[in-house]
Amino acid sequence: MQTSRIAPMLPALAVLGSVTALAIGTSYAKQLFPLIGAQGTSALRVGFSALLLLFWRPWRWKTSRVDAVTILRYGLTLGLMNLLFYMALRTIPFGIAVAIEFTGPLTVAMLSSRRPIDFLWVGCAAVGLLLLLPIGGGPALDPVGVLYAMGAAACWGLYIVFGKRAGHLHAGHSVSLGLLAASLVVVPVGVVHAGAALLEPKILLAGLVVALVSSAIPMSLEMMALKRLPKETFGILISMEPAVAALWAMLLLHEHLHGLQWLAIGCTVLASVGSTMTARRLKVPVAQAG
Repeated sequence: MQTSRIAPMLPALAVLGSVTALAIGTSYAKQLFPLIGAQGTSALRVGFSALLLLFWRPWRWKTSRVDAVTILRYGLTLGLMNLLFYMALRTIPFGIAVAIEFTGPLTVAMLSSRRPIDFLWVGCAAVGLLLLLPIGGGPALDPVGVLYAMGAAACWGLYIVFGKRAGHLHAGHSVSLGLLAASLVVVPVGVVHAGAALLEPKILLAGLVVALVSSAIPMSLEMMALKRLPKETFGILISMEPAVAALWAMLLLHEHLHGLQWLAIGCTVLASVGSTMTARRLKVPVAQAG
């Protein structure tokens, strides 16, 4: 009886587990920065993730020249996004970096719609950004870190665009090859920065843990959830990521945010949830009419 009650909740728990694993893995990864830098940490995460996802055996599928170019763009953008995000984490709090990065997918969602209600969510996201910047009266943030986070946001937006173009491919095919392409960007940068330190056994083990917790586990849980949840519900749940990241950063990294910064994260979450919910409401009448 209890199992039957819990079963419908499993997809939602999988999304929350994904967000939590990503937050914990990234918090752990940030502790490697003093040893191998953000560049080296990013290289280990992406490199090991690419190796772990080879279990999909992407060579089983034929890849056309057009699909290869699409996957390459998708992967290179993914790699650059990871690198820029880790660079941002060097000087700004984790939760704030995630909130800024979330403006990327929000922008893509808003640009694909012309509905008046979307201006409300654009306004929420804009207020959130203003509260994070000194011009909004909030605590000062490192401007270079903010720029890195904005660069990661732009890459996340492009990653979504390129990912949609590869949407007709099997997920294991596109993701595994995409991560291999991402490693072409990140690994050389990490090797140049960290050098032989990347080959130390304890560093390699730590990098493997980061890849498992930050990439392999979240991606597996999300793929499971997407098969069982409406995309709108999935979008609402994943919108909790900035708040979850801030909470885990507070617990694991002792990054305590100011009131305005929590309010800014709340605005970002509200913008993402609102955009997802109104999109769903507009689709429901169409389905009922059919």
